[in-house]
Amino acid sequence: MPDEPYTPTHSPARAIPRPAAGPARAEASGTGTALTPPPPTPEAAPPSSAATGPETTGPGTAGQGAAEQGATGPGTTGQGDARGRVWLTRLLVVGLVLAALNLRPAITSLGALLEEVRTGLHMSGGVAGLLTSVPPLCFAVFGIAAPRLARRFGPAAVVCAGMAAIAVGVAVRPFAGGTPGFLAASALALMGIALSNVLMPVIVKRYFPDRVGTMTGLYSMALALGTSLAAAVTVPVTAALGGAWQTGLAVWSVLAVLAVLPWIPVVRDHRTAARPATPASTSPTAPTPASEPRTPAPASASATPVPATAGPRITRSRTAWALACFFGLQATGAYITMGWLPQIFRDAGVPAGTAGVLLAVTMVMGVPLAFVIPRVAGRMRQQGPIVVVLGLSGLAGYAGLLTAPASGAWLWAILLGVSNCAFPLALTMIGMRARTGAGVVRLSAFAQCAGYLLSVPGPILVGALYQHSGGWTAPLALMAGLMLPQMAAGVLAGRDRTVEDGK
Repeated sequence: MPDEPYTPTHSPARAIPRPAAGPARAEASGTGTALTPPPPTPEAAPPSSAATGPETTGPGTAGQGAAEQGATGPGTTGQGDARGRVWLTRLLVVGLVLAALNLRPAITSLGALLEEVRTGLHMSGGVAGLLTSVPPLCFAVFGIAAPRLARRFGPAAVVCAGMAAIAVGVAVRPFAGGTPGFLAASALALMGIALSNVLMPVIVKRYFPDRVGTMTGLYSMALALGTSLAAAVTVPVTAALGGAWQTGLAVWSVLAVLAVLPWIPVVRDHRTAARPATPASTSPTAPTPASEPRTPAPASASATPVPATAGPRITRSRTAWALACFFGLQATGAYITMGWLPQIFRDAGVPAGTAGVLLAVTMVMGVPLAFVIPRVAGRMRQQGPIVVVLGLSGLAGYAGLLTAPASGAWLWAILLGVSNCAFPLALTMIGMRARTGAGVVRLSAFAQCAGYLLSVPGPILVGALYQHSGGWTAPLALMAGLMLPQMAAGVLAGRDRTVEDGK
């Protein structure tokens, strides 16, 4: 079974195991029988090294562990190693939260100051309209590279580099000196977002395999919080800093710089843990070919390549295609909402300030629900019922906008906010529809890249219908109609099966 050896990458024994688990429990979280033999000694240092202390608890190594304890003191090295792992695990959680906070401010902060940016750069209306469709396009194009980069450098290193790209792009684009430079710097930031988008579910599946729902909910909540925060405070922060739109956009690079910091020691630890694997392969106790895939597990998070043939054939999986369609349709609804909901309310007679607050309400709904929904979904064998509930909320919201957009504005904003929580649900299903690290990284890249490509025409089509029909009846009918295939695709994607099964 070609995928089984990759399972240790869920929770590498030497990199960042869960604090409550320890090495033995972390390895037990994998799937398949490849993990049942005792931990092979080649991953550790030679017997005289005290670094092997924590790994001597497995069967067949008790004598070696006793000898080492007699030489180094009982449990001293193991306790220090465990404390270091707990610290790194907590650092990884902080890194996930800070990274998620940076996955949308580059987009929503620009939306808040788009009129000022257009005026300052003498940007045409067509180019400004293109800016609203660039994010999903960049997510699709750059996200394709995420699996290859993760195999080469490891997902933690790629996420760290992605945060650095966001920091540079957001800081540079306001001062790039014209529209071409602004677009190029924006593309750099969006590249970092795209890579991190794909690899966040991979990080969760690898290091928290038995807490996929909880951890996905945590970073999804942080993502929703970052989205809402940038939309709500960019304008007042700009005013407080002197009123220059350049400063208002560039200030968000500080948050991205902070997100880089926790990933640096994580990546460094992965690389340090990978080094003993090379000399061990030449020792008399070198692993057999059947056990060799155990050593690239922690190294895959740093610089040791993983064979490109590892993992399932995603394009042959009906589950993968259903998940890609579900992801794309929910992204279509989300970008239509972010781009057009304030205009819908303003055309219905709602004041401009109130329309902006209503959009913020829609976005804020994702903060608590993005934490709750993945946890609930992670405990269910099939996520179809949640898909249906979210879809019906969207249908009710669009129906309300058609019949009474102003009088029920707050209710419709809340219902659409609930519907938009299909995004964290989709991320949760990516982690649950694959058993192995290779499966998750390929499924995440495929579902998000194909899904974002599918979502690109949505906001443009809604704008065209609005312009030609002169009202919102046709666009809202289209938006409501898209909820039906979204529910159908989500029910199919939510079935209890994995892409490794070829289904």
